[in-house]
Amino acid sequence: MNLSVCALYPDLMNIYADRGNLLMLERRCAWRGIGWRLHESGLGASLRDEHDLYYIGGGQDADQRRCAADLLEHKAQALHAAAARGAVVLGVCGGYQLLGHSYQLGADTIPGIGLLDLHTIRAEGPRLIGNIAVQSAEGTIGGFENHGGRTYLGSGQEPLGRVLRGHGNDGRSGFEGARRANVIGTYVHGPLLPKNSWLCDLLIALALRLAPDALPPLEDSLERAAHSCALRAAGVPT
Repeated sequence: MNLSVCALYPDLMNIYADRGNLLMLERRCAWRGIGWRLHESGLGASLRDEHDLYYIGGGQDADQRRCAADLLEHKAQALHAAAARGAVVLGVCGGYQLLGHSYQLGADTIPGIGLLDLHTIRAEGPRLIGNIAVQSAEGTIGGFENHGGRTYLGSGQEPLGRVLRGHGNDGRSGFEGARRANVIGTYVHGPLLPKNSWLCDLLIALALRLAPDALPPLEDSLERAAHSCALRAAGVPT
């Protein structure tokens, strides 16, 4: 087996140590003997619908604007086709916002690609910052959030999970992230996957069209400790 991963704008959309998500995917594949191929797609590069997993992280507002325009021009069609055939698309923080319809930033509207039914507004008020714990259908997610945007889900859009501790999408709804089939967006980073190895394995399994329990188990004492530490930091007992 081989996992083909495409990182979108790794030089621009990469803050809060979120390149660790790619490293976590690579290591957990290597430890299981799964081949790993990492491709990068930056500004101006066309995107092919040929990968198993697509990843876009977070970035500063100026970089996010540049990437949003490039996504629409060069990559949106391929990402929609990839999602339609069941490839995994993971967006974290700013990348999550770009998977929706739009990000309203003052008088400007940054367009998204509409893979998820949501929109984001940079509202008045403090940034939503701190440790967070989220209960998803498959397990508990722990990590850190830091975002000024408030994200609002469409009436039929499924959240990734419910907030146990922290702010989540907008600080009020009790929802965090969004999910449509294998398209997942979340504000949890710092980074996401090293603190939630079970989620990393779920993404690998989905991308390879395997049942989650089909992956060989690993010796995960350190990974379990990291997960427990993230939850405790958010105030959730383990």
